[in-house]
Amino acid sequence: MPEGPSVRKFQLLISPFVGQVVAKVGGSSRKLNVNDLNALRLQDSQVHGKNLYLAFVAAEGPLGPTAEETALQREAACEAHCPAQGRQGQICAPHSQDEELQEPQHSRSEAPDGAGGQGNWLRIHFGMFGSVRASEFSRAKRANKRGDWKDPVPRLVLHFESGGFLAFYNCRMLWCSSPRADPASDILSVEFHRGRALRALRVPHPICYTLLDQRCFSGLGNIIKNEILYLARIHPLTLGSLLAPSDLEHLLDCAVQFSSEWLHNKLCGQGLHRQVYQKEQCPLGHPLMKGTFGPSGGFKRLTWWCPQCQPAVLPGDGDPSPVT
Repeated sequence: MPEGPSVRKFQLLISPFVGQVVAKVGGSSRKLNVNDLNALRLQDSQVHGKNLYLAFVAAEGPLGPTAEETALQREAACEAHCPAQGRQGQICAPHSQDEELQEPQHSRSEAPDGAGGQGNWLRIHFGMFGSVRASEFSRAKRANKRGDWKDPVPRLVLHFESGGFLAFYNCRMLWCSSPRADPASDILSVEFHRGRALRALRVPHPICYTLLDQRCFSGLGNIIKNEILYLARIHPLTLGSLLAPSDLEHLLDCAVQFSSEWLHNKLCGQGLHRQVYQKEQCPLGHPLMKGTFGPSGGFKRLTWWCPQCQPAVLPGDGDPSPVT
């Protein structure tokens, strides 16, 4: 499913429509009454991890602060009340599921009150092939199992008074009173808290479980996980508590740098250069192994690793040894 860099690219596609009024709606969503969006103004858009949030207000209502203005206010408040790297958040429990498909406690199914001025936020979480298209529809790239060339059906289509439109594919949508956000855990946020992230990585759980915990590494998905573990030369099942602090620092550097470079490439229209994800050999020519790993009762995700480049540190053995 789309990871942090992809969702931020979706936000870039949406930004020209902020401030415009919805003139017509469509889509196949059954859990969202798309007609409730008709004649509302798209007030704002925000990205937090893998989630996209859209704020809607009555067309005659005030526009309110933009995402940039809200971020500046939050940053100023943080500087006023917190020293650098001062927020000491709780350490995450890395055994939780990596996806945020559960409905938050503050969410509700009602549509925003068009006469209420400020309105509500629409939370959008994308599925495996989720995407956003601006003023164009997605077209079939290949025939389906029946041999038909059938175009994907959008879950939501917003037509604006300007004549353009936005189409949302393969996503779950629900109303919430405000974005559920923790910028300190977002790997692409300027407020990302390295100290808290390092504490999360030190727990005695397989490092590949911790990296996908969205409470600790919001926006980090399976592609980023595979690639940064290879870049840091760490076996995915190595317990974080067995890794040296310098190794954890390097892994965190790889996570931030890889995510930022992926976002930069997306904004420049360039593809992702994968080294191990869905590959058969690593860049050095070693055969890769593939397994499905995940916490008990949680999501199991495909993982690729090189036994030669990514040896595991075993309990009770100070020497790295390859694990298959």
